[in-house]
Amino acid sequence: MKLALHWRIMIGIVLGILFGLSMTQNAHGQFVIDWIKPFGDIFTKMLKLIAVPLIIASLIKGISDLKDFAKFKEMGLRTVVLYIITTVFAITIGLVAVNTVKPGEGISQQTKEKLEKKYSNSESIKDKIKNAKTQKKAGPLKFMVDMVPDNALKAMSDNKLMLQVIFFTIMLGISLLLIKEEQARPLKEFFDSLNEVILKMVDLIMLTAPYAVFALLSTVIVSAEDGDLIVALGKYAFTVVGGLLIMIVFYMLIVSIYLKKNPIWFLKQLAPAQLLAFSTSSSAATLPVTMERVEEHIGVDQEVASFVLPVGATVNMDGTSLYQAVAAVFIMQVLWPEGNTFSNQMLIILTALLASIGSAAVPGAGMVMLVVVLDAIGFPEAQVPIALALIIAVDRPLDMCRTVINVTGDATVASVVAKSLDKFGNPQVKNWNDNL
Repeated sequence: MKLALHWRIMIGIVLGILFGLSMTQNAHGQFVIDWIKPFGDIFTKMLKLIAVPLIIASLIKGISDLKDFAKFKEMGLRTVVLYIITTVFAITIGLVAVNTVKPGEGISQQTKEKLEKKYSNSESIKDKIKNAKTQKKAGPLKFMVDMVPDNALKAMSDNKLMLQVIFFTIMLGISLLLIKEEQARPLKEFFDSLNEVILKMVDLIMLTAPYAVFALLSTVIVSAEDGDLIVALGKYAFTVVGGLLIMIVFYMLIVSIYLKKNPIWFLKQLAPAQLLAFSTSSSAATLPVTMERVEEHIGVDQEVASFVLPVGATVNMDGTSLYQAVAAVFIMQVLWPEGNTFSNQMLIILTALLASIGSAAVPGAGMVMLVVVLDAIGFPEAQVPIALALIIAVDRPLDMCRTVINVTGDATVASVVAKSLDKFGNPQVKNWNDNL
């Protein structure tokens, strides 16, 4: 009997971790970097390659199938409201968890000095602080300006400009609705065909997923930071992961109560996208697979999934927002206890919500968001490098975990929006060789 895709990906992850550990112990980490890592990079690049064409084709198909602009407005409003609600809930969960566990109280002076010595002058931290300063200088409505492209082709050439692609595509789709049907038909048929071709490319790329996650995870293991530091930050990592697990429970309650579906079934259908999110740490790279799983396996109509999921991959980062809350309070507990006030924690909720909207769906974006949050609460600027040094040792594994929550949140909201519009519950699985 052929194993289901999510089990094959899981086996790839486990074998990748074990292989990475064995290579590390035998001092063959460079072999993994030179000969194994490229295959994971190729897989990630292939997923990113088709993300923009898939968004354009599926979103135009979805809008043109609506036939009614009023329905699109209704869907857009529900999507934005739900994303804001889930993000605020995630940040609140993070604050409750970090105030309950108090992970900052477990950090010794020796550990702080070791972390500061190793990381505070690293180029990675300097780059993140520089990016955050650039974002901070922008006006309050800069994110709205950034949504509108001045060159559609340039926007399509950069996965970080996903919101610009979505804006252009929505304008194109709405305009398609507003012209005569016989004039719109050739373009609509082109995008319908392109959508089917791109989805088939997703199927073909996913054939290599188990091998790709083996390469990705073995690379993560051999590139891991100092094990002693990771253990020292165990209480902080436990707090973040605990909060993320509570978010999974929250989503599954929605699935059970509102969607009236078995949560285990939902997680099983979404599992390949979640496992890829874990392996790549990128919502953008995982987006094509998320769309395929949500449409074909969970049963969300394409016209809903094609809008809700690309927007979610850009603006809805529940896992990352929860992490902001835990990390900011953890840093205050260690370095700035006098600033750990109720008013500052309320400010964290607002700032993390706004920061998540403009954050890129790529690995490491959460650290840039964190600098913005720390600045908003008045954290001493001179201590920001030390603050980032405190948490950078465990940032990558936590980034992997929180990306899983980001993707799960997107899929849950897409399902809720579809259910509210009576466009949920008709899975139609397509295999890569159906027409061979």
